[in-house]
Amino acid sequence: MPDPSSPGGPGLEIRRVGYGQPDAMRLIEEVQAEYVVRYGGRDDTPLDPVMFEPPRGSFYVAYLDGDAVASGAWRRTDVEVFGTRETAEVKRMYVVPRARGRGVARRLLAHLEATAARAGARALVLETGTRQPEAMALYESSGYTPVPGFGYYRDAPLSRCFGKALPAVVPAPGPSR
Repeated sequence: MPDPSSPGGPGLEIRRVGYGQPDAMRLIEEVQAEYVVRYGGRDDTPLDPVMFEPPRGSFYVAYLDGDAVASGAWRRTDVEVFGTRETAEVKRMYVVPRARGRGVARRLLAHLEATAARAGARALVLETGTRQPEAMALYESSGYTPVPGFGYYRDAPLSRCFGKALPAVVPAPGPSR
């Protein structure tokens, strides 16, 4: 049974997994199939699974009542945004159609922000496309603003890039002396 105190609240459990974990691979294939429908081809961004291993990144799968329904990841990058190069890039955000409209993406995105900030990122960047208006709406309503193009799809006409400054993480106070 999912822990109700896990990120995302009751019924939703977000787990860090390896990029090659079976649920992660299934969700990655599903998002690639959706890209084919929306854009006519798969996402060709070169990715190395090592990019998603701590401390350079993390890959997550969200489980709703035990069913793998979403994926999301971040990886460190040197894209300069908001005056810092201490940035991480959101990758492979995807929610299966049957779980959409239930707040899963918003909760997963908040989890990515929190874990990237704890790992030292001062900003997050991401790339999405104009044929994903629901994704653009999620990012904008979550405080992301347009940033200059970057990465593999920097010059693609359907590409849109967004960024968000992350709050500094204050370490918990140590024991008093």
